[in-house]
Amino acid sequence: MTSEYDEFAWTDVRELFRVWRENNERKSKDVVDLWESTLKSKVDNLGNEKYLVLEQVCIAALDCYRLSLAEQCLKVLMTEFPGSLRVHKYHAMHLEALEMYDEAVEVLDSIIKRDETNAAPRKRRIAIFKARGQITEAIKELTEYLKKFMSDQEAWHELCDLYLQEQDYSKAAFCMEELILHNPHSHLIYQRYAEIKYSQGGYENMELAKSYFCQAIKLNPNNIRALYGLLLVTNHLASSLKSTAPKKKEAIKLSEWVAKRLDSLYKSKGPQEKEDIKVVEDLLSQLQIEA
Repeated sequence: MTSEYDEFAWTDVRELFRVWRENNERKSKDVVDLWESTLKSKVDNLGNEKYLVLEQVCIAALDCYRLSLAEQCLKVLMTEFPGSLRVHKYHAMHLEALEMYDEAVEVLDSIIKRDETNAAPRKRRIAIFKARGQITEAIKELTEYLKKFMSDQEAWHELCDLYLQEQDYSKAAFCMEELILHNPHSHLIYQRYAEIKYSQGGYENMELAKSYFCQAIKLNPNNIRALYGLLLVTNHLASSLKSTAPKKKEAIKLSEWVAKRLDSLYKSKGPQEKEDIKVVEDLLSQLQIEA
């Protein structure tokens, strides 16, 4: 099977690896393939760059589950840099890929002991708990992590996901509230918070969901998921016994606006999306409210 890289000289591959490193592009399969076909035999020509390339290949090999290749790279790196915390982290990742979880945790704990400010090994510990299906332990570990690294938005998202797995919607909502404080202009965060409040149910949560879906749409009027969410919420509020007459009227009016907006968005798309339009129209007809 031919590849777009078949005619590359080893110097071209070296330059390509450099570009991918600088741009933080993994390109894992390409890295592995080019290493084995071209660069491996020229590794001694790379000078000190050899170790950067080996690190790159090691990560790519782990991504592709080429564990023997990852081990080869690790042996060279650990011999050259026996005290490197970064290399030890890759060693832990290799053990994790081999499902040697206890050994991986030991390595990670040794890294944390040497550098308590290092976030990466703490995250790997959480990943191991998840891989073992120990969600409660993962939540506990992630909660402790966020006490030290409160500004890590990725970690807040992860904790929210874990709480949702446990169907603990109130704590998942708290995570999204923290994310709104960190990033008040993200329509996706408002949308997700609204979805959680909708899942919690109850009249007050529905009202909150409506407000946050509206905010998501205000930030991005083309957010289809937020529009759908608002449609569902307004239909629910319009039929709720707790809604007053003015509230029901407002919900119906908003529901009609959302339905028109969704219909308009889908009709503005090309012919290839006609099937999508039909799905939307069917859904809207099912959600029709009798005023």
